[in-house]
Amino acid sequence: MTPTRRTTLALLAALCAGAAHAQAWPSKPIRMVVPLAAGSAVDAAARIVTQKMGQNMGQPIVVDNKPGAAGLIGAGEVAKAAPDGYTIGGFNDSIMTMVPNLTAKMPWDILKDFEPVSLVATVEWGLVVPTDAREKSAADLIAAAKKDPGKLNYSSGGNGSPQHIAMALFASQAGLQMKHVPYKGATQAAMGVGGKEVDAAFQGIATVTSLVKAGKVRMIGVTTPRRMPQFPDVPTVSESGMPGFEFNSWFAIMSPAGTPGDINQRLAAEVQKALADPEVREKLHAQGLTPRGSTPEELGATTRAQLARYGALIKQNGITAE
Repeated sequence: MTPTRRTTLALLAALCAGAAHAQAWPSKPIRMVVPLAAGSAVDAAARIVTQKMGQNMGQPIVVDNKPGAAGLIGAGEVAKAAPDGYTIGGFNDSIMTMVPNLTAKMPWDILKDFEPVSLVATVEWGLVVPTDAREKSAADLIAAAKKDPGKLNYSSGGNGSPQHIAMALFASQAGLQMKHVPYKGATQAAMGVGGKEVDAAFQGIATVTSLVKAGKVRMIGVTTPRRMPQFPDVPTVSESGMPGFEFNSWFAIMSPAGTPGDINQRLAAEVQKALADPEVREKLHAQGLTPRGSTPEELGATTRAQLARYGALIKQNGITAE
């Protein structure tokens, strides 16, 4: 056998092995690490979408909540995981684009230690206060904060979390002094409002919908350009005190660096397939989530752009991780 023929046969064997690998995956359950507390907006989106993905793929995707340190701990587990497609991350944009701009010594690099898979959904946000609070709108909250500078406080899911960034930007644009009270997750921060431990918070709609319906918190504004169909009587923050103010976050899937491209492409395609299901879309909309979907390349471009955008915003507004 000539050297050329041996080389050709070796290449064909490698290609066949790669194809067999792609066809065989997944052959066991997939673990999705969500570095946020159960009940958060990203957690809700993850469970809705991965349930359908698992059904379509023939293997379950098990959501594993690993909150703490603004997502650094859970994301670190994904970064260190074997790049075989059986451990993936369900991240919010705070973990991907905010925290890296706030933490001097990051334990991982979002652009080097992970592979982009797909944008899944954007999370729409609301401004909430305790049910018996005197503030009925964003304008009322601004007036109260200006009357007693430094007296009002707000909760967040931790330093550098989306809740922290949203309220810090709101306070900065309105010229307010408010005290930041970080909790160990978005759900705990929302409960802090319901328990009257804090005066207000920006929260993902998915996190507070059940609390609003149960009468445990009152939503006084949404951060979308227009009012939301789910809450037609709640004004936008822009129309009720802070013209032009908008804020949302997003949920995306990432895999460990080195995960084969065919697996990432398959996962992205499965996200799109799940999001095309009317029942999945209805569930996401009910939670204040907007279905998106993307290719790995599109998510990579979005991540790089948002890293730069939030870096500029954080520096401009003097936001720190305290």
